[in-house]
Parts: sequence; structure tokens; C-alpha cells
Amino acid sequence: MSERSCPVSGTAGGRCPVGTGSVRGSQLGPRGCSFSGFAQPGDVRTAFNIPNGVETEEWLRMRERKAINEILYSDVPSTKELNATSNIDALTANEQDLLAVALGAPARQVLLRAEEIGRQTGWRDGFLSAEFGFVPPDMDEAVSALATSPGRVWSDLCERMPGTVSRGRFREAAAALPVIEGTEDVIPDAALWPALVALGLLCSLYRYEEKHDGHEGVSVTSGVKSTHLGDWGDDVLEEVRGLPRSIGRPYCQISKRMGRPIPHLTFVDQSSYNVTVKDPKSKHPYVGRFDNTELRWPIFGDPTEKAFLKGCADTSASFQHGPDAIAACQEAVMKRDHEALLREMIRLKEILERMPNAFHTISPNPSSGENFVSGDEWVRWAKFSAPLSARAPASSGLQFPPYLLMDAFLGRKKYESFLGAEGLHLRAWAPSNLRAFIAAVEYHYSIPEFVAKSDDPRLHGVMDGIVEAYTGERGFMGVHRYKVFGLLEVAAKTGRTETNGNSGQSGVIVRPWEETHKQFSEAMKERLEPFRGKITSEPHEMRGTFEECRFRSRILTRQFVDNDPKRSIAKVTLDLQDTGITFQPGDRLAIMPLNSWEECAKVALALGVEEMLDSPVGLTGKWPRFADHLGSVARQPAPQLAVRDIIRRGHLAPLTQSLVLKVHSMLRASSNVVLQVLATNEWPVRGSLGDLLQAAVVDTPSHIWDDAFDLSSNLTWLTDLIEIEIPRTYSISNYPDELLPSTLDLTVSRAEYDLCDTFAGNSPSVKSGVSSGFLNPSLTSSEETLPIEEDILIGISRPVSFQLPLDGAAPCAYFAGGSGIAPFRSFWQARAGRAVGRNILYLGVQSREKFCCENELREMAQAGQMEIHTAFSRDSRGLVFDRRSGELMEKHTPPRYIDSLIVEQGDTVCDLVMSKKQGGLGGYLYICGSVSVFDSVMAGIRKAIYNHRSTTMESSEAILATAFAERRVMLDVFLTPKPLAVNLPTIPQSELALHTGHRPNTPVWIGVHGKVYDVTDFAPIHPGGTLIIRSNAGVDCSKTFDDLAHTGNPEVSSLLTRYFVGLLTPKPDYHGVEELSNLYDMWLGYLRTVVETLVAQQFQMSRFLGSAMGDPIDTDNWWFQNSVNGIDLINIKGIRSFYQYQSRLLQGGFSAMFGAKLQELVLKLSFSLANSSSDGASTRLPDVLGAVARAKTSENAVAVSRQVAQIGEFVRDSSGARFMERGIIAYASKSVELDISLLEDIRQEACYGIDAFESIADIDHANDSQTMTTLASFLMQLLERMAKRLEIFYSNLAQHSIVQPAIERNPARTRWHIVKQRIKDGSIFILASQNTVMGATAYVPEKAQHIVNFDTVLSHIHKTLAEAPPQEAPATSKPTLNSLHTQRTLEPKNGTSAFESHANGTALHNMSSFVDKNMRAIRRLSKLPPMPTNFDIMAQMHSTSRVGVTTPPSSRSSSRSPTRMMLSQGGGLNIRGMPMMHQSSPAMDSYANIMMPIPGMHTAQHPPTPPLDGAAAINSMMGKLNVRSRSTSRASSPGIMGNISHTPSMEGRSQSLHLRQTSHPFVPGHRARSSTSTSLRSFKLSQRGGQAQAIKVAPTF
Repeated sequence: MSERSCPVSGTAGGRCPVGTGSVRGSQLGPRGCSFSGFAQPGDVRTAFNIPNGVETEEWLRMRERKAINEILYSDVPSTKELNATSNIDALTANEQDLLAVALGAPARQVLLRAEEIGRQTGWRDGFLSAEFGFVPPDMDEAVSALATSPGRVWSDLCERMPGTVSRGRFREAAAALPVIEGTEDVIPDAALWPALVALGLLCSLYRYEEKHDGHEGVSVTSGVKSTHLGDWGDDVLEEVRGLPRSIGRPYCQISKRMGRPIPHLTFVDQSSYNVTVKDPKSKHPYVGRFDNTELRWPIFGDPTEKAFLKGCADTSASFQHGPDAIAACQEAVMKRDHEALLREMIRLKEILERMPNAFHTISPNPSSGENFVSGDEWVRWAKFSAPLSARAPASSGLQFPPYLLMDAFLGRKKYESFLGAEGLHLRAWAPSNLRAFIAAVEYHYSIPEFVAKSDDPRLHGVMDGIVEAYTGERGFMGVHRYKVFGLLEVAAKTGRTETNGNSGQSGVIVRPWEETHKQFSEAMKERLEPFRGKITSEPHEMRGTFEECRFRSRILTRQFVDNDPKRSIAKVTLDLQDTGITFQPGDRLAIMPLNSWEECAKVALALGVEEMLDSPVGLTGKWPRFADHLGSVARQPAPQLAVRDIIRRGHLAPLTQSLVLKVHSMLRASSNVVLQVLATNEWPVRGSLGDLLQAAVVDTPSHIWDDAFDLSSNLTWLTDLIEIEIPRTYSISNYPDELLPSTLDLTVSRAEYDLCDTFAGNSPSVKSGVSSGFLNPSLTSSEETLPIEEDILIGISRPVSFQLPLDGAAPCAYFAGGSGIAPFRSFWQARAGRAVGRNILYLGVQSREKFCCENELREMAQAGQMEIHTAFSRDSRGLVFDRRSGELMEKHTPPRYIDSLIVEQGDTVCDLVMSKKQGGLGGYLYICGSVSVFDSVMAGIRKAIYNHRSTTMESSEAILATAFAERRVMLDVFLTPKPLAVNLPTIPQSELALHTGHRPNTPVWIGVHGKVYDVTDFAPIHPGGTLIIRSNAGVDCSKTFDDLAHTGNPEVSSLLTRYFVGLLTPKPDYHGVEELSNLYDMWLGYLRTVVETLVAQQFQMSRFLGSAMGDPIDTDNWWFQNSVNGIDLINIKGIRSFYQYQSRLLQGGFSAMFGAKLQELVLKLSFSLANSSSDGASTRLPDVLGAVARAKTSENAVAVSRQVAQIGEFVRDSSGARFMERGIIAYASKSVELDISLLEDIRQEACYGIDAFESIADIDHANDSQTMTTLASFLMQLLERMAKRLEIFYSNLAQHSIVQPAIERNPARTRWHIVKQRIKDGSIFILASQNTVMGATAYVPEKAQHIVNFDTVLSHIHKTLAEAPPQEAPATSKPTLNSLHTQRTLEPKNGTSAFESHANGTALHNMSSFVDKNMRAIRRLSKLPPMPTNFDIMAQMHSTSRVGVTTPPSSRSSSRSPTRMMLSQGGGLNIRGMPMMHQSSPAMDSYANIMMPIPGMHTAQHPPTPPLDGAAAINSMMGKLNVRSRSTSRASSPGIMGNISHTPSMEGRSQSLHLRQTSHPFVPGHRARSSTSTSLRSFKLSQRGGQAQAIKVAPTF
């Protein structure tokens, strides 16, 4: 729509509603219409339905002073019509109508009207003002109005909500309220907002209490769940049906007055409109900060709930000044004022850049105090927020104004993703002022369109910065995406059953939280598409790549920053003129380095392309995307890349294994030098591609070289061989005073390394790093004088955890090592003269000559703006800071490191580290430097705390962990890549699985991309909190690592090197036996599920175990209400939580382990044994599934269920809980201990199985069938043992009861209560039986073993699949949003978590597919009648079986390789560390005798003469480097591209390699594998049938 179009005409068929019947020449439009000058003459009375006899001007003036909702929602449909409405979005007003009533565009008009009538109408159209944005100007005014009205009864109950919930009396309290009407004569407009919030909370809480009343889990009674307190006739809305009339009726009335025909509780209601401000005058940088608010009406009163809702309110409040900035941008567009638009866009960008800080107020770190949000407790709030009905709008973060408004501002076009459609749906139910403001921004005076049409590069640059700040991977949406990921993973594993769209669907590869992460990704790509075009990769895949560098720059100068004559550290200044780049202190610059011309010359001369530098190249891999990216940055068509671009911008050094393998493949294993490099003991190799090619060109036959590097083709092989270089990041070292900075400073330390011996020979050669050598080349290098012709690609990235505090009075301490001083220069420049807080620098460098920025620091110190303390590690000429004079005084000081300096200044450092609550200063500590500097600083701080504040190192760690959790310790750690040895010991999957850290003081290991890390010490300081790390303990978490964009993050890689343990044992090579390979994957998946289930329990078990797990019991009022105040009233929260926890485990028998996944294993193992046996269908098999079923239906299992059901009854009727409170707590503690013990034992059995897979790979059986039979028989024995453990678990748990009068505080009263209950239910005479009171009899092993055949196993599977709901036919069209909403409100059967639902559903789908695929063989083996051909199952299907837990074995070991395969003396199959199977199953007799044995050339380096350009540089080196021999195969013209077919891709050729592992020395504690070859010639090309073979790499030890 053009700028001069009328927004009102959108509702009148494209014509202005003023009409055309007025006096000719009239230019009058509706009062206040911004387009009145363009309005057509017409009949105003007709257009606005002005009644006869009323003056037009007066009527319009009164109309302006009415609320939008009063005008557009005056005629709401009847209740019957509302209930019959399926598309509820049709009930809301059209946005064009809203905009017309709001006086039209621009957005400033909507804002001014809202400010004018807002207060007098009670802001019923929604809060909107220039000063406060969408935040209420006065948080208490409306609440006071409600308190003085009859509606006070609602707010009074809201204040009592936590107490009534804790006592289990909320529903009775709600039903007892008097019925207060929500009409205008009872509730004034000024009280509408708090009335809406209060009633929404009460109605939602009533629904929650009704659904979770102690009968939703294990229940042995069939009584009515709850009384019908809400039966008030048929004329009632679906959303409030069943609710008490006292809250349901007024909620409907208030909602209609507020423009909500369907009553619903929004996310904004619970957070932004449910807080009170501590200090309304504390407005910097915005009022609604986390530390300046309190939650007005908590629902449960938990710290997690308060922290989460306050954090969400903070997120919305941080956008307080956004609406005014956007309105100002639109006004600048109207005036075509570029300078004004530039200022306002920069202002908006700074607001958006500040917003991610609000997310950090929600911390998953347990040490973060009032900011801590526990994932498992968050589940309870998520259940509370469920919609009142399937059609009601859901409570979603998409309801927050910043999301909706910024999507409109940036001109988002696509809303096809689930979250996109959800956003549009929720936007229709947003407050009227917000919708009108959004419409004015979206449909008129588009800022992005104006910027796109302008030729001002500054506007383009700032707009690009706004896009990145809002929807970029490192911006607001990216940070939000990662924050949600961690919470959802923990929640999905600890009981969250609600799904988001199709999350958790069976058969889907990704898991629920990963599916949600993917949906966020799709929504982000839709937002980016108008600016980046169609994006094919995921947002996290773009992090750390060239796609983050969206600006062009040039190097202006390189200057000394110290007195080092070699200039090992330099200040590099880059040109930012007209780029539109802005940056803040702590920001980093991503830069795409260029390879030196010396390295380019080596490659060009060896390949023979020195005369073809400008020849175009056929692009493969990521190079086409890079070309498109260059065009996008230049705002031109994608350029044609030439040879020069590939070798200048590609990855040449260091040599990675994949790069060397490509060369090896192309040269057909003909180069001895390449073979020597492949035989290295460490990767990457210290050398470059130029070094490799220079050496290889000498010893490779010329015909092979010419064939590999064919110059007559389009040189596609060049882009196959050379990949795109990745950008490097450097801290920005200056703070600009100008609005748009013209330059940018970096402080770059040149990294140097020794060339590897293969290339250097006897002449040691020192090389510079690719990027640091490019930015800060050696003074003797030609790069110092050679002009840089190409543009450098750069980009700004803002680390969310390395920024200055908002409080200028907060003290800041900077710990730097060497060039780590770089970011702190921008810090002290930004705070100088602007902040009153102390700035203290602790600097560690080698010598006085390398003291960077000394003169500038001295000036700062003399001005009283900086305190400086130094440590020189190789110099005794020390400097001491005199705080009185501000001078650095010369003093002889023995050489020392920074840790000694910190200990010396320990008293001050301790005050900075300790929080204000601990009596400290609550300072902010920043650490920048290498990993070694980080280690030294941390060691110094720990020792300082130990010396000055604490008595033990453990308390020192706790103090430091609190500072990290409060985000007052921030890191900028970098690493110079170092080679990693390849002959390190390998760690088996079983050993990784045993290190889950769920017990106190036990290690936490994770696997990432083939490496194992011990992150026990890192977990407390992890910026994302400990929960996300612990939830991935004991498993390979590479997928999570990739999803969170850690893989390409150099800072993460740097820190991980400190915690490296060893290499993860790779999957064994079964030499093409697909059945074994698939079975390995299945068993490993089962082991992973067991470990994840075990790890998930740790988030709740400590509360139930209390001091038994090393934590003081009930520190957070879990079991008792207000226990810290000495009031020991039993808290129903604890009872309900344990009831839901234990029900989730018992109802499905630990469904993730003893459900469909176990059945899938039994099915495939039984099929393998029966299929390979001569007995066929009569093969004797252990009755694993029958044992599980018998355990779950045994008397002991029934006794356990009765105990849990009795606990559930206390949730419904809490009066009896006070007599058995200690019995309940003791029973919960014992139950959870047995739960964990069983999980640990199942994990151990699964570990034995995975070790068997690794060992059998080394066994040379006569045939594959024998190998499979041997393994399957052993695994079936393990599964049988698991089933027995489940039976023992129920027997052990049945020995315990909640009825323990002796331990209660008033035993006599408890006994009398029991007697009364027994008299009441008629069971008084059973009380005398001790066994009935205390539990069942002890476990007695069965004497006879249960043996079944394949038909019995198949009948179990048949029954499971038959009971599963049939899978719906594939939808021919995309599901509607309402259908997805309905699906989301459905809880899975038995309340299984989303994690368990996904695991079981996927296993059921796999079983169905297996049966279908092997139907012919199954019919041959089975005597059962034919089964249906299709057993596909629905996505949300849960298995009907679950599990329990047993005591831990006495000989559990945590040493390396604890479960290795070995032979038993009797010839049976055993595992080292595994108890002997004394009761072997007769079913395995036929396999008892099957045994598994124990597996037990050099170029000289000369300083080049500085050439004039790149081509001259190459030509000048022709006499010094090896040059490709000239042959007839060389192209006659550098531009020949003909129809000659190009060589296969490098990736394909590298896959044709077949590698055999060379032998390595035996490492104690690890099983050695035999070597297959020791010759370098074992690196051969293997072709079979013309097809490339996969790389085979034997595991190393």
C-alpha cells in the first residue's frame, strides 16, 4: 500500500468510507485522520453511522474518547453462538477496523490516542504510551481500584493462593466466594485489568487442581474425582464449564469488556500485568527490571515460579522504549529525513541489543539464588498454564508485544511454520491498542522498504544490524531459542506431557525438545528471508561461518602497542566508513582472513596455476553459497570466483586429516610424503597445503599429478580440494564517541608455531597463524608492505556473557594476560567519566617490553579512573600501583604469574567476588586470555578466597560458583589450536555411561564428536547452568552440542581442552554384516535411554531423599509449609510431586526401559535366534516379556500401587496427611532410593551388552550366523536378568509403608487416626496383621524357569501392536492450527513425559516396520494365524508397560573399561566385572558351548623480496619453490572450459580410501586391539565394483 493510501479504505472495498456525495472540493475527512488531506469528499454521517439529531463534530469527538473495545465489541454473540463457533479468530475485530477507530496511521497517531484516553478508560484497549511502551505506567493504580470495589474478594483469594494450594484447600476456597458480577455497575473500568488477571489465575488454578487431584496417576478407587462445584446451567461458555459460578461468571463478563469474547489467560497476564514495582522512580534503563519488581500474585509461591514470571516480565519491559523509537522511525520516513531515521534506527538497535540480557535473569544454575529456575518445577507451571479449553488461545511467549511488533516492523512475509501460524493466531487476540499500533507499522510507511530503496549505505548497515539484533543467531531470538532448549529438555525428561505441534511424535528422528528447537529455527528463517533470501541451512549452522561476516572493510594501519621490537602484539585499525556498523564494549569482530601470498605461491606453483589466477573456477561444496554471500554483501549479483579467490580465501593451514586424505586420494597413494603425513601421531599437522604440495610434487609421477590436477577442465577439483576458511573472532579494543564509528581497533597477538619435521627437516622454521599473521605479519615479511587488494569480510558479534553491567556504580575487575587486555581497553574507555564504579586491572605479561597500552593506562590511573596491578613472569622490573597518587612506581619484584598477584591482592579480590548478600561488593569480574591464563586466574581467586574468607576449599568453590551463577564472572577465553595426539586411550561407551554424576561427589562425563570430557568442575561455572550439562551426562551429546552452536564456537573449544579425558571408542566394524550393525545401534540406543532416564531422576530425587543424598532436607519448604519459620504444616506440593513422580514410573513400569523399546529388542533377538536355529519356531527362549508382565501384576506390585494411591488421596483430601507426614517422607525417600538403584542396575546390564558388541567384533567365527547367534543368546540372558531385577524391585519396595506411627511426632494420635479410618471403612480387624500394615513378604526366587517359543514372543508383540491406536492416514494437506492446539492439550496416557512418549512411540513404529518387512519369515517361523500387514502407530502412543528399581550391586566399579569380555572356565560367555550368571536359563542350553574369546622431502625457507602485487609475489618465488612439470596435459589457454568431463569430487574420492589402523603401544587399563598393518602403504585406494568404499578406521587404544 502506498504512503498516501488511507488505512480506513481497507475496510470499505478499497474506497474511503467518507464516500463521494459531499460538496465538491471538500478535503475534510474523519476527525484526527492523518489522511484527511487526501480523503475523498463524502457523507461523514453515513460513513460512521451517526444518529440523526446528533451533531457530527460532537459525536466524532465523543467517539475518540471511547475505548476501541467499547466501540467494536459492544455486540458480543450469545453464549450459545460462542460455543458453536469453531474458528474463534473470527470473533475478533479486523485490524483495519481497529486502525480506523484508532485514528489511522502513522503509528504515532495510535500512540497519542491511547495516551489521551487510556487512564480514563482503565486502559481496557491495552497499555500503550511513549514513555512506558506496552508496560502499565502505574502498576498499583488499577489494583487499588479493584481493592475498593466488590471485586476485592478475587484479589484477596489471589493473595491466599500459595497457602490454599499448600493446604490442599483451594477449590473449597474458590467455591466459597460470593458471586460478584463483572458488569460496569459493579466493577469500574479502572479495575478491569487486575480483575481480568485475578480471575484468569483463579480459573486456571481451579482447572489445574481439578486435573491433578491425586487420581491422575496410580489410583485404586473409582470414586468421583471432584464435586461439581461449577454446575450452573447449560447457558455457560465451554471455557468455564465446571468452574464455580463465583469465578467463572465474572471472568466471562470481564473478558467481554476487555475485548476477549473467549476468556483465556495469557502469558502477559501472568507476568507483565502481575508484578509490582519496588521503586517507580528507578527508570534506568527501564522500570520493569527483574531487581525492581516483585510478583504480585504467585500461584504456587515457588522460587522457580517467581523467577520465571519476573524474568518474562523483564523481557517484555526491556522493550519499553521500542514503540516510541519505531513511531519516530516512521515519522522520519514520512519526512524522508535520512539523518533522523539513522538516529532512531540506531536507538532501536541498541534497545534490541540490550534485550537478551533480560533472558539471563532466568537462570538454570542452582547457585543463582532468586534467579534460579528449576526445570522440573517449571513443569508444574507449564501444566497450570494449559488453556481452559482446546479452542482457547494458549498461553505462549509469542503473546509478548516485542515479538509481534518487530515482526511487523521488519515486514515479515511468511507465517507458514507452526510458530508463525501460532503468532498470527495470538496476534488476533492481542489488546486492541497493540493490534492497531502493529497495523499502523506493518501496512504504512514501511521502514525496510524505504531503506531498501535508498542509496545510503549507512541505513543499509544499521538495518542489517537491527535484523541481527532481533532475529539473528546471536540476537534476541537466537538467545531465546537456546534458553528454551535447556528448559524444555529437562522438562521433557521430568514429566512435561504437553507437546508443541507435533513434538514427540513417534517415528520422528528428533526428540521433543529438538523438534521445538527446529520450529524456532523455521520461524527465524521466515523472519530472515526478506533480507537474506531463502535460507537452506539452520541458523546455528551459520554461526562461526562466513555468513556472519556481512560487511566489507580494509586495514588502515598496524601500530605498536608496547615496546616489543618484534611487534608480537599490534593495534590493527580497520576502516568502517559508511558501513553503518555500530558496536558496544565487549563486542567482537569476526573477520575472514586472507592467506599470505607466500602460501598462495606454494599452492599455485605446485599446481601449475600461477598464470591462471584470474581464470574462473567451477564451484562445488559451500563455494556457491559463498559467491552468493559476496553478492549479497555488495548488493550485486553473485560474482564469478577465480583461482585467486579460492587459494586466497580457502583453508590452506593447518593440515587437517580430511585435507590430507583428499590429496592422498587424488594422487592415488603414490606420494611417500603424503603417506608420512598420514602416519603422524597428532592432528592437525603443523604445516600448510602449500608445504604438502611442494613436497609431494617432487616424489609423485608426473602423469599421476597431471591426471589429478587437470588444467584442461573447469578446475572443479580445486574447490573440491580447498574448503572455505572459517572466520576468526577478535575482541574490539576501542569505544567510539561518534554515533557511527568510522574506525575500529583490534589488539592482535601474532601466533607462531614450528613447522613439522616432515616439511622442515633439519632446518627449523617458524610460521605464523593464518589470521594473526595476516592482521599482524612479521616486520620482515612481505605481507607487511604488500598492499591488500581484496576487501576483507567482517561482522560484529555480541557475546551475551561479556558485557559491562547496567549499573555504572558497580565495581569492575579485569583479569588479562598478554593480548587479553584487548576488550578491556573498550571497557575503560566506555566507563571513563561516565561511571563512578571502580575499575581495577590485573595484568599478567612476560616482560615490561610487552606491557600494552602503558601510556594510556598511566593517564587513566593519574585521573583516578583506573587501578593497575601487574605481574611479569620473566622480568624482575616490577610496577606497584600507589593508590594515593595514582602512579605506577618502579619496584624490584621477583618474576611471578598472575595467580600470585591475585593472592597478593586477595582481600580486594574477595570483596569483588562475594555478592552483596554475602557481605561483599558484588563486583563484576572479567577474564580474558588463553586457557592457561584462565586456569591461573581461577587458581589465584580460589586461593585468595581460601586465605581471606573461607575455611575449606569446598566453601571457596561455593562462593565462586555463586558469582558465576549470578553472571558476575564473565569469560573471553581463546585458544591457539594445538595438535591432538591420535594414539590416546579410547574410552568405551559402557565407561562413559557409568559417569553420570547423579550421586553426590561423582564425576560427570560427556561425549562430543568422538571425544570424552570430564565436565564435573565445569558444570558449576557453565553459563547455561548445570542442568543442561547434567541432563546429557553419560551419553554422546554431539547432537545437542551442534544444536546449541557450540561446535564452531572457539571459546567453547578452548575450554573443553581442559577437560579432555580420551577418545570415545568408535562403532565396531562388522564388515558389512548389516544385522549386527543394526542390532548394535538398537542396543546403544537402549543404553542411551536407560542413562537418560537415570539422569532425569536426579533433578527431583534429591528433594525426596533429603539428607540421604548429601543435601539438608526441605531447605525450600518442599515437604513443609514455612518450615524455615518453625511452622511445620505439611505441604501438599511435596506430596503431589512425589505422587506424580512415582506414578509416572510405576504406571508404565519405567516405560522408557521396560516398554516398547525392550519389546523391540526381544522381538529382534528372538527372531534372530529362531531364524538361525534348526528348531525354528520351537526354539526355546527365555520369557523376558512374560517376566516383566508378571512383575507388574504381582501381589507386590499391587501392594506398591496401593501405597502410592493412598498418597494420592492426600492430594484430594489433605486432612489425613498431617497424621502420617513423616511416614510419607520416609516412604518417599526409600522409594526413590530403590528407583535409582534399579536404574543403576539396568544401566550396568546394558553396559555388559554394549561391551559384548565391541568384543565380538574381534572374534573370527566360521560364519556371520554363528556370530549373531552367540551375541543374541548372550543379550537375551541380559534382558532376562533385567526382568528379574524388576521383580525384585517390587518385592523390596512392597516391604515399606507410609503407615509408621512410631516415627510420627504424635504416635498415639496417628494410631487413633488409623483406628478411626479402619472403623469407617470396615477394615478394623485387618489392623492386627503386621504384614498388612508394614507390607508384603520378602522376595522368593522362582524355582522353575519360564521357557517360551517364538510364537509366545510374537503374541506379546501382536497384542501390543493391536492395542495401539491405528495410525491415521497421511494428511493430504497441512494440519490446521486448531487441530494442533487440540493435540497439544491432550495428555499422553498414564501421564508419561514427552521424552518417554517419544521413545515408546518410536519403538512401536520400528516394531511395526520390522514385522511388515519380515512378514514372510515370521509366518514361516510362527504357528499363529496371519497378522494384519500394517501395525503403524500414532505419534503420541505410549507403551502399556513400565518399570521399577532395585538395590545397587556391591561390586559396582567406576574404573576404566570395567566391563570387558572374557571366557569363563566352563566355556560359557562372561564379561569382566559382571557377576556370574548362576541361574542360566535352560533356553540358552543349546548355545552354552558357544564361546567368545578375549579381543585383546624439504624446501628451504628464504625471506622473500617484497613484490608489488599477488601475481608478482608468485612469480618472484618460482626460482625458490617446486614448480609443476610442464606436460601436454596442460591447458593451452587459461580460460578453456570445454565439454571435458571433470574428475570426481574430492569428497567422493576421499571416501574411496580404506584405512587400517597402525599398531600402538598397549595402554594399561585398556583392551588392546591387534594391528592389521604397520606399513605406510596400507593407505591404499580400494575400488569394488567401481563403487567408492567407506573409510574404515579401526579403534585406537
